[in-house]
Amino acid sequence: MATKKTVKKAAPKKAAAKKPAKKAAPKKAAKKAAPKKAAKKKSARKPSAAFMKPLTPSADLAAIVGSKGLPRTEVVKKLWVYIKANKLQDSKNKRMINADAKLKPVFGGKAQVSMFDMAKLISKHLK
Repeated sequence: MATKKTVKKAAPKKAAAKKPAKKAAPKKAAKKAAPKKAAKKKSARKPSAAFMKPLTPSADLAAIVGSKGLPRTEVVKKLWVYIKANKLQDSKNKRMINADAKLKPVFGGKAQVSMFDMAKLISKHLK
């Protein structure tokens, strides 16, 4: 019977330990609510000035996007407008771009270029 008494005494201690844990849980929930408000303030990002710096295109690239200085992002957008307007995307593999007479000098004389390699090839024509 002595073992039964120790078991009974141990059970109330476990129940007492559970009560503070319940009180601690709402505190954690309150802490989680505060960072959500802070996250909204961080979402107001500004683009890097270097990223939006206007670059002058080479003569070959200027025939497609214009001779004005443009940020790299705008150059890529205008190139895609030109590619879609002239239907230069490969019909079977949309990742490949077929070069026409204007694009061939920009692509380094290649007849077909992957869209992922296009950014690398364009960078040679921007200063």
